[in-house]
Amino acid sequence: MRRADRLLQIVQILRRAKGRPISAREIAGELEVTSRTIYRDMVSLESVGVPIRGEAGVGYVLEDGLDLPPLIFNSLELETLILGARWVETHGDKDQQIAARDIVAKVAAVLPDHLRDEFFDVSLYAPAGTEGVVSSSELRQALRSGKIIELEYIKEDGAATKRRAWPISLGYFDFKRLLLCWCELRQDFRAFRADRIQSIEILDKNVPKSRAQLKKEWWEVESIRQPQIVRHTI
Repeated sequence: MRRADRLLQIVQILRRAKGRPISAREIAGELEVTSRTIYRDMVSLESVGVPIRGEAGVGYVLEDGLDLPPLIFNSLELETLILGARWVETHGDKDQQIAARDIVAKVAAVLPDHLRDEFFDVSLYAPAGTEGVVSSSELRQALRSGKIIELEYIKEDGAATKRRAWPISLGYFDFKRLLLCWCELRQDFRAFRADRIQSIEILDKNVPKSRAQLKKEWWEVESIRQPQIVRHTI
């Protein structure tokens, strides 16, 4: 990796951390160089005005005020972006499919010719997904509403049930979507398979807790129930 590319990658690693201190050892491990090299690179970045704050024994943080163009992609990033867009085009609802195509067009418009060709020639594709009775658009609307929802749901044994729930997040896993909620009936977190939801109604009643708080509580519960899964969750 050229030194100029490495300096840009260091900035990207710090951006990705979103304020969390990153040690020279962590950065060196990702870039496959020595910590001493990272120390020298940090001095170079600071000398040209990149707002990096470092503290011995803690790590480096990128502060506000950086004026570098964010759309500098390498080949792996372009592959990942186009694969993600193609996944949304096959698994998302109509609005998401249009948004995915718009994102691809916007990124392509700012790429140099040689990267644009590489971007469109990526040979990575996503398998087709399935849509249930309730669309992803309706589920996302329920999430954004901040309201308690009422679901008509078909359980695994085929029995119908009705639940009031506090929506937390919508996960896309292979060929199915899972709506994570706090279930008032069970007084516990539950993941409802979207293809089994027969209807969804947004009630005129606010969820008592923020989604951030509910996610935190779910994470704490799952870290005890299934630590091996949570450990590998991004």
